[in-house]
Order: sequence, then C-alpha cells, then structure tokens
Amino acid sequence: MCELYVKADPILYESRSRSLRIRGVVTTLRLENQFWDVLREIAEVDGMTTNQLIAKLYEEVMDYRGEVVNFASFLRVSCSRYLAQRRERPQGLSLVGGRNA
Repeated sequence: MCELYVKADPILYESRSRSLRIRGVVTTLRLENQFWDVLREIAEVDGMTTNQLIAKLYEEVMDYRGEVVNFASFLRVSCSRYLAQRRERPQGLSLVGGRNA
C-alpha cells in the first residue's frame, strides 16, 4: 500500500506560488502542484478560472466565518473534500454558488 504514496511523482508535491487579486489586494498563495491541479479542475467544472474560483471561495468563507486563519490550509481541505464528494455525487453539480447552483 505504501508504494501508492511513496512512488508519487515528486512534481506533485513540489510547491508553487501564484499571485492573485482577492478583494482588490494582490496576495501570493503557495500550494503543492497537485492541489493547484485539483483547484483548476474545480474551477473548470464551475466555468471559472482558478483565480476566480479562489477569490470566490475566499469571499464565501469570509461571509460564512468572518475570518480565515490559514487560507492555504482551507484550500487544501477544500480540495480533499471535493475529491471525496466527487465519488459520491453526480457530475454537473456546482460546488460554489455559481451557474450550476
């Protein structure tokens, strides 16, 4: 079983930083490449760019919680939840309030 994890392509767990604008402020997020890939997939499902999705998620979590202590961790958990729910839900449902909601 460990081979599944140990033999993962090192590129997947290399970190990459991206700059984007959230609420009018340019910020930099650093995530592992695999999480960027999952965020891109989620964005495509909802007809958005990755940056649009991230800004939307930030807005929604701020509206709901009022603060985000560690936004990068929030994004990682969101990716994990997406992958878990993808197995359980039919294709075509929106994950954020958007065109399919």
